[in-house]
Amino acid sequence: MANQTENYGGDQIQVLEGLEAVRKRPGMYIGSTSARGLHHLVYEIVDNSVDEALAGFCKNIVVHINADNSITVEDDGRGIPVDINHKTGRPAAEVVFTVLHAGGKFGGGGYKVSGGLHGVGASVVNALSNWLEVKIRRDGKVYEQRYEKGKIVTDLTVTGDCDPENNGTTVHFMPDDTIFEETIFEYPVLKQRLRETAFLTKGIRITLNDWRDDPVHTHEFHYEGGIKQFVEYLNRGKTALYESIIYCEGKVNNVYVEVAMQHNDSYNDSTFSFVNNITTPEGGTHLTGFRNALTKTFNDYAKANKILKDNETLTGDDIREGLTAIISVKIEEPQFEGQTKQKLGNSEARGAVENVVSQQLTYFLEQNPAVAKTICEKALLAQRAREAARKARDLTRRKTALEGGSLPGKLADCSDKDPKNCEIFIVEGDSAGGSAKTARSRATQAILPLRGKILNVEKARLDRIYDNAEIKAMITAFGTGIHDDFDIEKLRYHKIIIMTDADVDGAHIATLMLTFLYRFMPELIKGGYVYLATPPLYKLEKNKKVWYAYSDEELNQILNEVGRDNNNKIQRYKGLGEMDAEQLWDTTMDPEKRILKRVIIDEESASEIDVTFTTLMGDKVEPRREFIEENARYVQNLDI
Repeated sequence: MANQTENYGGDQIQVLEGLEAVRKRPGMYIGSTSARGLHHLVYEIVDNSVDEALAGFCKNIVVHINADNSITVEDDGRGIPVDINHKTGRPAAEVVFTVLHAGGKFGGGGYKVSGGLHGVGASVVNALSNWLEVKIRRDGKVYEQRYEKGKIVTDLTVTGDCDPENNGTTVHFMPDDTIFEETIFEYPVLKQRLRETAFLTKGIRITLNDWRDDPVHTHEFHYEGGIKQFVEYLNRGKTALYESIIYCEGKVNNVYVEVAMQHNDSYNDSTFSFVNNITTPEGGTHLTGFRNALTKTFNDYAKANKILKDNETLTGDDIREGLTAIISVKIEEPQFEGQTKQKLGNSEARGAVENVVSQQLTYFLEQNPAVAKTICEKALLAQRAREAARKARDLTRRKTALEGGSLPGKLADCSDKDPKNCEIFIVEGDSAGGSAKTARSRATQAILPLRGKILNVEKARLDRIYDNAEIKAMITAFGTGIHDDFDIEKLRYHKIIIMTDADVDGAHIATLMLTFLYRFMPELIKGGYVYLATPPLYKLEKNKKVWYAYSDEELNQILNEVGRDNNNKIQRYKGLGEMDAEQLWDTTMDPEKRILKRVIIDEESASEIDVTFTTLMGDKVEPRREFIEENARYVQNLDI
């Protein structure tokens, strides 16, 4: 064998200059080159403007999705400095856009606290854009500069005068279509992120304009109440148990703490945590401090006021049932566990949040005894339901052990026992279930038919959920358990495929199943194990040949190819039961031909996902109507 070192010398070590490293490995800097990474470019520039707002110098941010799908972000902050940075000998603004880890966030001089992904925002956006133009209004002058693929095209030049009071920065960029998988910005995605940013930055006004629409589609976000209004927004599809929103605010050991919370009539804990406006989906020390304070304060109050007996204790889960809470901390040097900033590690944040919440929550409960009693009574009901659920769970475990690990009777299991090779189809109804059982590949495909619509878990306590036959069948079939018992290692199928009719009822059943999985087994969705099957909408037969169409557009395309005449026999499928086993296999179950849609959770959008499930599956009609009206424009396939 040839000497392995012959072709590996000093010249094989690549030195990437300037922003070449970003273009070579974009995923290291923005996570991915998918739609998620594309939208992250906007967040990076907006975060720089928000840092100006946090520092007290910016009141307005406007984001434009331009007609050519480029993005413009303008603010009325101080304007990026334009004087010479003596370390580099270049204007400071140029350094910000061309040097990694350059900006006012380092060294403590420019900003006390700041967001941004890794402090590399502006330069990374520049590197990953076909072109970027920056316009700075500062000290009565307008400065402009242009870059292409991260490289300087024009020097920073004074192009005019402006009002000395009218400072600010405008960044206009076009994402590089050779780097990103797609370069079409989605209005709802940007809208959700900008709304959340406005909630977390009290008083800032953020406007989003979509110039691709005629008339221009626009939203303005401005919340003087900050995170208190965030809680109101999250609870709008629920019924609050008391009118006031509990608000705690304070600064301890240089950590600024804000907490807002309110209980509602649901059974879920909807707590979201942020550090310097960055969401922390995995929580961290600030969340731990909040939970400790909440549990201790309510137990102390309930015992002191004889709501609990001396030997009784409420768990954190009991107290947090039906709670909506926002925890927002601002900290000078946040330390995150992992590169994705999903979990806060600063020990001082735990003590700060615990201190602020304990003191101010104690005071609130003493001043509002009726509210305190309402919360404690709900927690006691939750405790009883949890105990009933535990007994039901233990009974299920005992029965399973006695029966030798028996699976649901209606499950047609597959013969292969390696979860990586196995998939389970969750099918509604006996008719479709029968066709699916006949059609399947028995080695790797299991079928679990469900009878009718499963329980809406958005409106049910844990004991009722454990008592529901259809849900119990799914829990047993998957093998993982739920909640505290959940163990991903026990998952029996690496593809869980929800297969429902392509109509309104089918969509409702799929949503009920997704609600259950999201609330009780979110790890299955996060792990990429959950899919939606895509059955065809039409069957076209002509001259003994058959085509299947999965959308109206596809049907029209096929008709254009085969000709539109009286020999065409078009069947509109209203349900899976209308297909025989062979058709179901060919169109929806055959791994070689089928279309599966993986269900994903964007953890940066956790609060909006929570709102969506509550709005669609909750009791309140008005928020649901508003949601449908607002999002109807984005629907691609609607069954009428």
